[in-house]
Amino acid sequence: MKFFINKVDQIVNEAIDGLLTNPNLVKLDSFPEVRVVLRKDWDKSKVAVISGGGSGHEPAHAGFVGKGMLTAAVCGDIFASPSVDAVLSAILATAGSKGCLLIIKNYTGDRLNFGLAAEQARALGLQVEIVTVDDDIALGTDVKRRGLAGTLFVHKIAGYLAEEGKSLQEIVEAAHHVIDNTISIGLSLTECQHLGQEPTMRLNDNEVELGLGIHGEPGIEVIPYAQADKLMELVVDKLAQHLPEENGKYAMIFNNMGSVSPIEMNLLLNSFRKTHLADKVEYVVGPAALMSSINMSGFSVSLLALNNDLERALIAPVNLATWQIQTFSKPNVVPHPMLPKTIPYEASSNSRVQQFIECIAELLILSEAEINKLDIQVGDGDAGSTFAIAGRRLLSSIHALPLNEPEKLLSSIGRILSRETGGSSGVLLSILFTAAGNEFSTLQDMGQALLQGLKKMNTYGGAQVGDRTMVDALQPAFEALAQQKDLQEVAKQARKGADGTKNITKTKFGRSAYLSEAVLKSVPDPGAEIVARIFERIASL
Repeated sequence: MKFFINKVDQIVNEAIDGLLTNPNLVKLDSFPEVRVVLRKDWDKSKVAVISGGGSGHEPAHAGFVGKGMLTAAVCGDIFASPSVDAVLSAILATAGSKGCLLIIKNYTGDRLNFGLAAEQARALGLQVEIVTVDDDIALGTDVKRRGLAGTLFVHKIAGYLAEEGKSLQEIVEAAHHVIDNTISIGLSLTECQHLGQEPTMRLNDNEVELGLGIHGEPGIEVIPYAQADKLMELVVDKLAQHLPEENGKYAMIFNNMGSVSPIEMNLLLNSFRKTHLADKVEYVVGPAALMSSINMSGFSVSLLALNNDLERALIAPVNLATWQIQTFSKPNVVPHPMLPKTIPYEASSNSRVQQFIECIAELLILSEAEINKLDIQVGDGDAGSTFAIAGRRLLSSIHALPLNEPEKLLSSIGRILSRETGGSSGVLLSILFTAAGNEFSTLQDMGQALLQGLKKMNTYGGAQVGDRTMVDALQPAFEALAQQKDLQEVAKQARKGADGTKNITKTKFGRSAYLSEAVLKSVPDPGAEIVARIFERIASL
């Protein structure tokens, strides 16, 4: 696998230096032997709140250093606890007369290293307390539970109370309350891939892991891959078995474990909204990468049972881009503005015109797969589908069209294409037919009107003959039509233009401008090809 790295042994150091482009953060000058990131404005007048652990969980933990959250973060190697000296350095750099709180996750390395550092700091006369987060409910309550993204709830509430000037003991009590009332579980499609190492493949394409840890530890079970709604239901069912308060209200952290795309995270949040727990959630942090697992394609859900004090602490503003909390609500809607009717004219009959339109529409639909196949070679593979949508909409509207009034018919086709057909092709053809309708009232000639509509389309789209687009077939066909040529000659010109696109390999406009000569050679432009087929079909009637 490929990664954006320089040297494997410098990944963490260089990433921290990248983070430190934030002017509100500083590092101890013993870096990189001791990796401690801390607030630039810290003056030791309040309780220091320190967290940390292995790197690879970004933005946790250093990304949450700032006023109202962490005072400092201690960064270990990837998935490895920082050294005792690093933790002790963070304590000595930040702890004043009010002491400091260490927030760790329930992993052996963190318990040992942070614990020993705390003992050494106490021997030096400092007040130091530790709280251990164990919010993972995947394995039940009979085992020592792991720490997951619910740790961030503790960061926020402890940081808020410290900023308010509360005592160390008050903050410790509040932190324990948060830990006791927080539950989390994760689900992933893949395991994480360590940077610069050979990939691991524990799961196949048909498997998903439920209840895994943030270091990629195996979960409670491997389950079949399913739709997002189903997977979210499984997560929610596990959480529901461990709710701290059955009838309580909750805040949620919806965490991206590294490589789930933003559109998928939003979709998954909507999946959660459909579940029976959704009505219990008042606030949501995310969806975002908050405590990631390098690049794992997974997510975790953390729930915190709220009371008034916790709610006030959670929603208190902080100047951190990593912490964004909002109310969790159903999608809101406002009235849609009234648009003009797609077809604002009275229907009229013309059997010949109806026959033309029906034949064209049927051709567009039947050609969908073949034109898509062409488009896969030189585009994004959906040109046939775009034209097929237009065909289906024309067929469904045929009896509402002013078939015997060319000006109104052209305008109506333009409106249908603009509202019902996606992609640039739909919009460009809509411009063509709309402009042709406007011109027909003056010109009273179909060929001339279509030619003028094409010029308007060229103005907006930019393509001309020779740019390997549908213009290469449209323009010679419309010119022949404007010269009163018969339909066979019109179709011949359209076919000549379409076939000519096979030899055009250098263009300035359209998607072909981004493709190589090797890709384009001998492949006709899909838009030009469908235009030629349309005229050939009309000529055969």
